[in-house]
Amino acid sequence: MLVFRDPAEVPAGFGPSVVAIGKFDGVHAGHRAVLERAKVDAAAGAAKVVAVTFDRNPLATLRPEICPEDVIGLHQKLQLLAETGIDATLVLRFDAEMAAQPAEQFVDEILVGALGVQTVMVGRDFRFGRGGAGSPELLARLGEGYGYRVDVIDDVRAITSERRVSSTWIREVLTAGDVETAARLLGRPHAVWGEVVHGLKRGRELGFPTANLSPQMEGFVPADGVYAGWLVDEAPGGALRRGIRYPAAISVGTNPTFDDVPQRVVEAYVLDETALDLYGHHVEIEFTSRVRGMIAFDGVDALKAQMADDVQQVRTLLS
Repeated sequence: MLVFRDPAEVPAGFGPSVVAIGKFDGVHAGHRAVLERAKVDAAAGAAKVVAVTFDRNPLATLRPEICPEDVIGLHQKLQLLAETGIDATLVLRFDAEMAAQPAEQFVDEILVGALGVQTVMVGRDFRFGRGGAGSPELLARLGEGYGYRVDVIDDVRAITSERRVSSTWIREVLTAGDVETAARLLGRPHAVWGEVVHGLKRGRELGFPTANLSPQMEGFVPADGVYAGWLVDEAPGGALRRGIRYPAAISVGTNPTFDDVPQRVVEAYVLDETALDLYGHHVEIEFTSRVRGMIAFDGVDALKAQMADDVQQVRTLLS
């Protein structure tokens, strides 16, 4: 997948293209349905499929006081978009200048000028341009003059509850530690991504050495507790490639038994690996099941016994 960080990077004559516009936070089941539809549309017209997204949630610029935490970071988003099989993603920097851009200029310079759009796919609540003046209806009116069409996509909804699949819902279930429901909404296990850094090395002292993620990790961290999942060591060369997968017992929290960790930590013990050196590597940690909540234990021996039991439960869940 090609990644453009500015419309000026798109080569001349790049189109025609089918463009899906959105935050794509989570690249969840609803987003994937839109992109699959775009791929079918593009195949019929010999066009490229392009996702147009942003380097941050627009609310981070427009209303930072109400901006929610992202489900995934930009690195994760680009990797997941690449795995859908689309041709390119254009990442727009949503700063004050973009927020002030008139809707008509967005269409003329980005959709038509840079991407040679033939079809635009947006949700019913899509808004763009200065003051949110742009709507699907305005997009369609402008399309009459520019020669593109607009496809307004209905929401993907859960069969049992009729609730719209959304990043808001995903954040809610992750906050409750319900990573199984999150996986169903996402279409894959939820994950965080970041660099492995040195911690207090307490896990090693207890016989369960862990890979600690940097506090600057990407991805929404689920509720404190112990989880079964996978550690994915990013392939050499980094961007948009996955490497080796290891089964792992994952801990999220502040280590209440010792009460000396000032902020929440995500760390993973790779099963049966005591000499694996991942320091400096970028890894993804996938959450598949929650084993238990985080509690304080009465001493090291009780903690070690529980950790051994946790690892056995994780082994069973992943087998």
